[in-house]
Amino acid sequence: MTVSVAVVDAQTPGNVGTIARAMKNFGVTDLKLVDPPELDRDGEAYGYAGQAREDILPNAEVVSFREVVENYHTVATTAITNQDATKHVRYPFVTPRELADELREIDSDVCLVFGREDVGLTNEELAEVDQICTIPASAEYPVLNLGQAATIVLYELRDVTVGDTQLPEITDRADQPAIEGLHEQFASFLTAIDHPEEKRPKAGRLFRRVIGRAHPTGREVRTLRGLFRRVEQKLED
Repeated sequence: MTVSVAVVDAQTPGNVGTIARAMKNFGVTDLKLVDPPELDRDGEAYGYAGQAREDILPNAEVVSFREVVENYHTVATTAITNQDATKHVRYPFVTPRELADELREIDSDVCLVFGREDVGLTNEELAEVDQICTIPASAEYPVLNLGQAATIVLYELRDVTVGDTQLPEITDRADQPAIEGLHEQFASFLTAIDHPEEKRPKAGRLFRRVIGRAHPTGREVRTLRGLFRRVEQKLED
């Protein structure tokens, strides 16, 4: 099981290089780029990357945001959210240290997702991820540089990445495609019970957060999907 990093729509090549360097520092090698800037080998990305210019940057894979969500247990990093249980897009969230403890308990491939320098990830993108991680900072100025944020998170995960990017295989967590199938089944279930259409996105986000924290096994996912499917069939009869 591996920890990967995805950088979404970075505006500054230097930040991509800084993140690659932090990955090299803390034992993470797989870099995904969503809508990246041009990374000139003679430019600042490679200039800031240190030894990561030899392997991590050249091997970075350009992917879509959807590919990341469908194939990994996704953890998005945001600034302090100022949200509580009454607001569901960026809540609940964990700190990087709490995240490190949680990742030891799962055996799925994990991708840390970092957003744009100015606005981070959109609410629509955050609604698609499994967990939210936020870095505690001063309320007077909680916004961190993109490269700084990645370095802090990767540092806190060092115990599960340095020297070996494989996470301990402690639980039989369902693979990500199966979990995405569960979310699709839940969406179908909401339609079948005629849940108010305007409330379905919020219900979907809440369900995704619950499942993201629970790390269900393959058997649990199959059971939940079967239950939702049976309810739909009963309603059709």
